[in-house]
Amino acid sequence: MEQGGAREQARAPYTSAAFSSATTSPSVPPVRMPEQARGNQPCAEPVRGEHTHSEPPAPRVVVQRHSVRGQILDALRAALVDGELLPGQVYSAPVLGARFGVSATPVREAMQQLAIEGAVEVVPNRGFRVAERGPQELAELAEVRALIEVPVMLRLARTVEQVRWAALRPLAEATVAAAAVGDRASYAESDRAFHRAVLTLSGNQQLVMVADDLHRRSQWPLENNPATRRADLLADAAEHTALLDALIAQDLAVVQSLVREHFAGADR
Repeated sequence: MEQGGAREQARAPYTSAAFSSATTSPSVPPVRMPEQARGNQPCAEPVRGEHTHSEPPAPRVVVQRHSVRGQILDALRAALVDGELLPGQVYSAPVLGARFGVSATPVREAMQQLAIEGAVEVVPNRGFRVAERGPQELAELAEVRALIEVPVMLRLARTVEQVRWAALRPLAEATVAAAAVGDRASYAESDRAFHRAVLTLSGNQQLVMVADDLHRRSQWPLENNPATRRADLLADAAEHTALLDALIAQDLAVVQSLVREHFAGADR
């Protein structure tokens, strides 16, 4: 269920380009790439005289490399959610780098982060294999998320003022908008943004980070079923708006029921 920020503003624009696998498997569908990662955006040059002799220039190369890595990480995450990087397939950092128009280094760094998150596995001397996950793993993630988030939301439903819940309405509507057009990558970000905003009201940032990591892991595609159906996205988005209505009304029974159903749908 949880295959969920409106991405039109959150993500950099993408253009069509094809990912290539390091294996001899069938070709992979095109994936969108950030324009800046492809080198189409000019780098800001420092203005002469902006620093003094006692103030060294900013390390432009390091900042630029971090920016490229971040853009490629975003693109790879979107490709995973969209089903453009297939479970079980091995992808080479140099080949992907060529497609992005960058060196293999930022691609490899982004892939290493995805390996930490459990989305890919390192294959020595070959590249990175997209993890193959089954329904059992997804069900376990949903169970852990429910154990963390349900009691927190029930507590918040009793203590948070209605006006603060009402401020989250645009985030819930963003999930509906992404689901309506079937944009799985946008839905994934808007889904996490909504849940983060709800949990942030608890004031516990450690909880927010742990829950968001679990949430992201639940969005990676399953083997033999890489793409989430549009109907499932629409059902999930409707649960967000219904949950927000229940939180505003302080209807604890409905809040508990909706949150549990929301997570139970993660193994659809």
